Amino acid sequence: MSLFIASLNSGSNGNCYYIGNQEEAILIDGGISCRETEKRLKRIGLSIKNVKAIFISHEHGDHIHGVSSISKKFQIPVYLSPLTQANARVELSDKLIFHFKAHEPVSIGNLTIHPFQKNHDASDPHSFTVANESVTIGIFTDIGVVCENVKRYFSQCHAAFLESNYDDEMLERGSYPYFLKERIRGNKGHLSNAQALELFQQHRAPFMSHLFLSHLSRDNNSPKLVKNLFTKVAGRTQIFVASRDRQSQLYHIRNVNRFRKAARTANSGQVKFQLGLFQ
Repeated sequence: MSLFIASLNSGSNGNCYYIGNQEEAILIDGGISCRETEKRLKRIGLSIKNVKAIFISHEHGDHIHGVSSISKKFQIPVYLSPLTQANARVELSDKLIFHFKAHEPVSIGNLTIHPFQKNHDASDPHSFTVANESVTIGIFTDIGVVCENVKRYFSQCHAAFLESNYDDEMLERGSYPYFLKERIRGNKGHLSNAQALELFQQHRAPFMSHLFLSHLSRDNNSPKLVKNLFTKVAGRTQIFVASRDRQSQLYHIRNVNRFRKAARTANSGQVKFQLGLFQ
């Protein structure tokens, strides 16, 4: 089995990530408008009608801006923690609200979503992995520090959206006021390029095929800088930067390691393996 993934937007102006199989999909966060979500899905050959649930990481506006309208228009269930619901300014139908708990998996068709807590300046922030029988995708953004939860779940991923928010030097020399700089680089803020790189180097799985550098700051980072930084140590992992302004391509993530083992068992020796990339 395999999973299809895309970033519809990634940054302080809105966050929304698509993960699905051939029959069903979910969105992680709904930080862009309903109209824009529909348009961006259509551009990569997807329909919002396949989206069976929206999972909310925390209550900040760049993660929930479009949730109410998307849920209402398409009658899509919204999963969030009770504390996040209490602090989020979103109007949702009671019949479409579902609560999750950290480390308790949620099944949406053949997808299994694992929520886990992280460090961020919100009431009850969570990140997620999304898996089927053989492929696991992680969404790791809005993280102040790399805790044990992040290390544990990141090490399971075949592909991941990983926050690489700021370059330390650019933030320090930039025009942001001191209190905002401290908030960004604090233990409940965001991951720097250096922190994200350390996580990638020390805890990525040998089978990780794709890494999407996400939630980049417009003012305190450079897509070219951070891509070059990771590409130097990426090995076979393909490195991409999730845009703040447009959707990515649709990527087809497969468990290549599983196929290789099967091929060796069959002693074929002739099978070539490719990671699917669908535009």
